[in-house]
Amino acid sequence: MKYYAVAQGRKTGIFTTWPETEQQVRGFTNAIYKSFKTRQEADAFLKNPSFSPGSNKKNPEKKGSDKPQRVYPSEADYPKGTIVVYTDGGAIGNPGPGGYGVVIKGNEELSGGYNLTTNNRMELKAVMVAMKALKGEKSPIVLHSDSKYVINGLTKGWARNWKKRNWIKSDGKPAMNTDMWDLLLDLQAGLDITFKWVKGHAGDPLNERCDELATKAARKKNMPDDTGYLKSI
Repeated sequence: MKYYAVAQGRKTGIFTTWPETEQQVRGFTNAIYKSFKTRQEADAFLKNPSFSPGSNKKNPEKKGSDKPQRVYPSEADYPKGTIVVYTDGGAIGNPGPGGYGVVIKGNEELSGGYNLTTNNRMELKAVMVAMKALKGEKSPIVLHSDSKYVINGLTKGWARNWKKRNWIKSDGKPAMNTDMWDLLLDLQAGLDITFKWVKGHAGDPLNERCDELATKAARKKNMPDDTGYLKSI
């Protein structure tokens, strides 16, 4: 169970579901909220939201303001016309039943899952599904993920270098999930896309929504096989 602490919103307090929390914060100017794994952490946040994880602990307040700084991006952070995308994925048990969630802001939500897979494969799958949905798009895209494995693989050239070495990493070990990395590199080449890491469970409504979609998908019954994963074990 998660605990959502709303320090500033239509109604403040601690909530235990995202839909209930979303009613208090979505569209509310300067809403302040965050999810936690324990009730104690949520209570502490409500008492002192300025010192939430991710804020500047030495100087958490902006000059002339008593409101804590936002720790996730907003639409105003990007040029007009940018397509904002969020993705998330995970597996229960890792490996285990897994799901992914995608939110293309102002457009659509996508999700799905497999009966046996891994966290990393579902993080990659979410990005893959998002890029397939935007294939042929000419506008700039900013895709957000809380997976450093995915973001670093695409932004630091790791995946491209693995492919050049016939999917061997710099330490001489074989790269994992090569079926997905190979397709992601092909999809990336056709898009004006930027990848941005965001902190998970830090109150970002679109990150929270993706997590909700992925978790719901992972709990479905009679899901298909992740054939790529089955071939690797």
